[in-house]
Parts: sequence; C-alpha cells; structure tokens
Amino acid sequence: MTKQEYIDEADKVLLHTYNRFQIVLNKGDGVNLYDIEGKKYLDFATGIAVFALGYNNKEYNDALKEQIDKLIHTSNLYYNVPAIDAASKVAKSTGLDRVFFTNSGTEAIEGAIKLARKYAFLKDGNTDHEIIAMEHSFHGRSMGALSVTGNPHYQEAFKPLIGGVKFAKFNDLESVKELVTDKTCAIIFEPVQGEGGIYPATEEFMQGVRKICDENDILMICDEVQCGMGRTGKMFACENYNIKPDIMAVAKALGCGIPVGAFAAKENVASAMVPGDHGTTYGGNPLACAAVSKVFDMFEEHKILDNVNEVGAYLASKLDEIVEEFQCVTARRGMGLIQGIVLTKPVGDVVKKCIENGLLVISAGSDVLRMVPPLIISKKDVDDMIEILKKSL
Repeated sequence: MTKQEYIDEADKVLLHTYNRFQIVLNKGDGVNLYDIEGKKYLDFATGIAVFALGYNNKEYNDALKEQIDKLIHTSNLYYNVPAIDAASKVAKSTGLDRVFFTNSGTEAIEGAIKLARKYAFLKDGNTDHEIIAMEHSFHGRSMGALSVTGNPHYQEAFKPLIGGVKFAKFNDLESVKELVTDKTCAIIFEPVQGEGGIYPATEEFMQGVRKICDENDILMICDEVQCGMGRTGKMFACENYNIKPDIMAVAKALGCGIPVGAFAAKENVASAMVPGDHGTTYGGNPLACAAVSKVFDMFEEHKILDNVNEVGAYLASKLDEIVEEFQCVTARRGMGLIQGIVLTKPVGDVVKKCIENGLLVISAGSDVLRMVPPLIISKKDVDDMIEILKKSL
C-alpha cells in the first residue's frame, strides 16, 4: 500500500480523536524515525517523552524478547518475578514504599486520586473531601484524571466530572492557601507543567506546598508522568527541589515504549488501600515489568542522568541563541531535556514545517514548541536539530 492508501484506510477505521500529520512511520533507529517511503526524521518528540533510550536498542529489545519466551501475562492473583523486581526499583528510585502498576499515566492518576480519597475517608468517615489542582495542568483524559486537569476546553463536553476539585494558580502559593479547607485531602500538580506550556515549578512554590500539606495532613501528589524518569536531570523532577511527595504518578519513559505506568506512595498512605479497593487486569504483567526493570538498569549502567545534565545544558544554550536570533521566538522555558520555546508564529505551522524538513517536534499549550528528545541524544544531535529548526522558522 502507498502512504496515501494507509492514511485513507486509517481515516476510515480509526476513531477521529487526533488530527494526525500526514506521515506513516515504519521503523526507528537510535534518535531517528523513518516513514514507509524511507524519509528520515530526527525525533525530538519521542512518542511524547516516552522513548528515552532511543529506538531499536538491542539491549532493551533482547530483554523483552527473553521475557516473551518465558511469560507475557498472568493475573495479579499470583506473584511474578518481573513485577517484584520492577516494584523494588520504582520504590527505591522514588523513595516511596509501595507501588501499584497501571497501563498508562492516566490510570496512575486515577489510582492516586482514589488512594488520596480513601486515606481521607479512613480519617473521618466522610466522603466530601476536596482536591486542589492547578490551572493549565494536564493529568489525562479519563473522567477522574480529567476532573483534575485545569483546562476547561478538555472538560466541557464531559461534565459532570467528579466533584470536590478546586483550581489554584500554578506557582502562586497564595492562591493555593486560599483554597485550603478542613475538607482538602490532596494537592496535585506537575513539577514541570508539560501540556500547559513547559512551566517548571519555582522553589518557593514546591517548598510552600509541601509545608501546607505537612501542617494540615494533606497529601501531596506529584504527577511525574512526563517530567519524571530522568528528563529534568534528576530521576524525578521533584528531586530538583529536595521534595518528596506522599504519592507519585509515573509512566511514559517508565517502560520506554511498552505501555506501563505506576503510582507509588508512602507506607502510611498506601496502607489505606486494601484488597478490593483497586485492581487491573494488565497492570504489572511480566512483559511490562520486564521493560520497567530493564529501563532502570540501563539508566544506571549507561549514566543516562549525566548525559541529560550535559546535553540538556547544551540544548538550553542553543535555544537561548534562537531566542536572541529570531524575533518570532520570545522565550525559552524548561529543565534538562524537557524544553520549550515561545512563538509568535502559529506553533502548528512551525511543527508542520519542521516535519517537512525532517524534524519531529510537538506543541505545548497554544504557543510553545516542545522538545522532549531521547535522553541518549548527543550535542551533535542538538546541532542537527538547531539547523533544521532555524531553516523551519
């Protein structure tokens, strides 16, 4: 089939929930993707911050092939070795105590919300507890995750959502304090807002929210789905602020391509959940957890965080030069290898031009060009990206 035939067939049989770009991807290698016509694309999108270790990584692929030959799936009614290994590594890395594996970041947020509400219910027996979330946040598209997503456009057609959610201004500590009541059970936010426009939290905000939670027995939930797993130069973005949340949601690069997420919690919080409170058929299956376990091993063995810090600083400096050179680029925001530049030109037009020129980037918010490349990129890859970006701008 030709490219157009594939696209026509997709438009017939797939639910139209994405405005897809007119390319049909076929294979990947390293930091590059190739379409069915053989055109090469330098990938600074990585499936939206997923493929941290790059494409066609033999070490990663071999670990999955080995697990496929052993056991792909079994029910959570039984133990399996990859899930135990993976949970131990997630717990050690997050500094939290107990882990629940999901299939996605959205499901991890759902679990975090349920855990927070159950914890509060056990304290006073009430079911009218409230959650404070942030404006311009993004936590997912299922009904619970959508309820704490601070974008009315995503919500309006699906109301009523779950109740008891209030929205504060991100990086505005006073706006959080104004919403706290004796019914507040949790405060949820992304340490670096992704879809909202690549906004890192300030030190004052992170420390302030932690203090509010400690003083009022409120749970702090950090959504590390996009900004976690090394992308900011620390394994999790909250580490940049010397903060440990009570509950953390992770996904995307957790499995580096295999659909898997997780939420982790401190022991006193996690113990609120008992058999029957939560469950999943596929979450924590041996194949997904073999991927998680291998990802953690490779992060350590290949010193991925060192590369993020070195190349991330180089990327930031090169993007700062773009801000100086182009009038249509007004600012850069980000940490490590989650970066964005603010445009006065329509961001969608720039994304399309980049694709034409062999570069995959994505938007964030209404005016930000987002860059979330593989964490293995080199300075040479950054130089190649900058050359294409300049041409596209």
